[in-house]
Amino acid sequence: MNNEIYVPSIRGQLKKHIVHVPEIIKTATGIKINEKLIKSLVFTTDIAIIRNMNGDAVIAVYPFTPQPVITHAIMLAADVPVFCGVGGGTTQGPRVVNLAKDAEYQGAMGVVVNSPTKNEVITEINQVIDIPIVLTVVSEDTDIQSRIDAGATILNVSGASKTAQIVKKIRQEFPWVPIIATGGPTEETIKATIEAGANAITYTPPTSAELFKELMEKYREI
Repeated sequence: MNNEIYVPSIRGQLKKHIVHVPEIIKTATGIKINEKLIKSLVFTTDIAIIRNMNGDAVIAVYPFTPQPVITHAIMLAADVPVFCGVGGGTTQGPRVVNLAKDAEYQGAMGVVVNSPTKNEVITEINQVIDIPIVLTVVSEDTDIQSRIDAGATILNVSGASKTAQIVKKIRQEFPWVPIIATGGPTEETIKATIEAGANAITYTPPTSAELFKELMEKYREI
């Protein structure tokens, strides 16, 4: 007898061509935020991809000074929860706090701060918003306890090839802290990151240009 639960799946004809996150991510425990279970986060600010993917959430972080107009556009377009980047690297101080407040007002599920963010800024953010503060961790030398004490709610581990190693170290010292982590390029690296202790995985999708190139190659064969 098959013990698997049958889940009906309905998809319109125009939604067949979407970005799918790797199936292995479903084996993660997930993080429950306000009763919503998040296992996969798609790392993008591309609105077209945000509207055409099957991830549980979006993590919208980009390498420029965060701007409310960008946050607003993403929030307006998204049909899944969004975690918004609010700075903490090149952008510091009161501006980060104000960006965090604005992101919450727009409906963000959480705000993401960069690894250089000072503990004082994290504490200030924690005092004015009621959504999770996601702190990016890039090194195993990070003082995790001080970050948690300052108000970081979730850790976002992004350590390139050392990600799983960093996750494992954090999990050994902090068994209950929620951890999001980059999974890497293959199902094997994602599996290793989950086994190291990550609760949720960020997935970087192909760019629109890459997806369009693939589609155009198919068109040329017709």
